Amino acid sequence: MNPPCLVRKCGIATRNQRLAAIHALARFVAENSPEHIAWCGEIRSVPFKKTGAPEITYLEKPEMDAILAEPDRACPQGRRDYALLLFLYNSGARADEAARLKVGDLDGLGHQTSVRILGKGSKVRRCPLWAKTMDELRPLAGDRAPADRLFLNRRGQPMTRFGVHAMVERYGDRAAAQMPSLKTKRVSPRTIRHTTATHLLLASVDINTIRAWLGHVSLDTTNIYAEINLEAKTKALAKCTPDLPGKPKRRWRDDPELMAFLRAL
Repeated sequence: MNPPCLVRKCGIATRNQRLAAIHALARFVAENSPEHIAWCGEIRSVPFKKTGAPEITYLEKPEMDAILAEPDRACPQGRRDYALLLFLYNSGARADEAARLKVGDLDGLGHQTSVRILGKGSKVRRCPLWAKTMDELRPLAGDRAPADRLFLNRRGQPMTRFGVHAMVERYGDRAAAQMPSLKTKRVSPRTIRHTTATHLLLASVDINTIRAWLGHVSLDTTNIYAEINLEAKTKALAKCTPDLPGKPKRRWRDDPELMAFLRAL
């Protein structure tokens, strides 16, 4: 007979989450019922099951472009969806951060455009925006009050993070018909966030800037993107490739154009 966890198809992370709730209950009982301290200690001694870190999924540039090409910008909802997808890719914002974005958070004055993002723990960060992103967001803001939410659903009510998730997943499924590689990836707002960080890394943006861009508290969280990117590792490897035995080294004296330039000085 299979154990209940296999019948219910519960993964290690789910079991650990439920065990954490049982540990919390045992701690509460121990604090309020001293006669059960020994029993609660036994429960709290049950260890969590170890699990490997989940693999981080990100999109290649053609895959991201395929998703951005899916919304029908001839209709209002399609224009909103395109603006939201472009904003997520530009800023690396979380689904909840995008849903809570207000009209007054946009700063389009001057030659630089930016957005104010309220992140985890009520921490505020500013993120630069492409001019194209701001051009798509301005019509959504219109003449509404600064305190109004920027992204609205078809009923004119503020979008929720669940609505943002559903929208991204919908266009990811559509784009998979044109880009078969997307069929092997789960496209979500978090995937686009990982994509933003990875593409910034490929553009030679330093890791500390990416940390501030994404709103990470610790640099260790941002360092995972340096670990997963194969192209960046390949470039780093190429810089330290040793000279092959017997391969003649190029000397500056062997360059006739350089020698002619030096003689002309």
